[in-house]
Amino acid sequence: MSYLKSNLASVSINSLESGEAVDIKQSVIQSTTPMDKRAQTNQGERVDPDLQLVKLAQNGDTKAFDELVMKYSQKLYGLVYHMTSNKDDTHDLLQDVFAKAYRSVSKFRGNSLFYTWIYSIATNMTLNFLKKRKRRAASSLDDINNGIQNDPAFVDASHRSNPRRQININELQEKLNKAMMMLSVDHRAVVTMFDIQGMPHAEIGRVLGVSDGTVRSRLFYAHQQLRGYLAEFQGSERHS
Repeated sequence: MSYLKSNLASVSINSLESGEAVDIKQSVIQSTTPMDKRAQTNQGERVDPDLQLVKLAQNGDTKAFDELVMKYSQKLYGLVYHMTSNKDDTHDLLQDVFAKAYRSVSKFRGNSLFYTWIYSIATNMTLNFLKKRKRRAASSLDDINNGIQNDPAFVDASHRSNPRRQININELQEKLNKAMMMLSVDHRAVVTMFDIQGMPHAEIGRVLGVSDGTVRSRLFYAHQQLRGYLAEFQGSERHS
């Protein structure tokens, strides 16, 4: 798999406090390192690698919170974008996610890993947004933003030097985006976290507040649906 590269935009907590827009531009393609690898074990218990930064942030250290924002901006951008398939919505939602996390960090008690906590905020806010958007019937497959891979900030030099390869990637991305948007929001969420973000079933369950079996069931159904949608796209192309 080819990875799109971009520079992480600077995100300041001062912007969150002042209510100014925060421009968070990140790659939608994520690291393949499983999320649970970040939490090393100590006598069978998970140790939160973010705990020190969280404690500093809870004591008013805005630079510590900035570090947490910078650490998770890329992962959360990928999560939200693959669920919304729209850059503008993703930027807006991420601003709201980090603002809510900043307001709520004092309430974090360490009952879960920090990344599970902030993933839960991002996932719940995105699911609520998508359900409201569906009720408004404000979007259709024709409205899907398939152009993120054409944004110069997200296209690396190797792709620009190989136009045919870029065209193939764009076509595949468009098919995948449309297939993803045909899934229900709940099924889209588990596919994004498992197949794209590399999160294990148990961690997805903790983020969504559902059982491991529910996560596996949703993934099985979603994978079947995606295979069917992609087969339909391929079939329609052969007859076009």
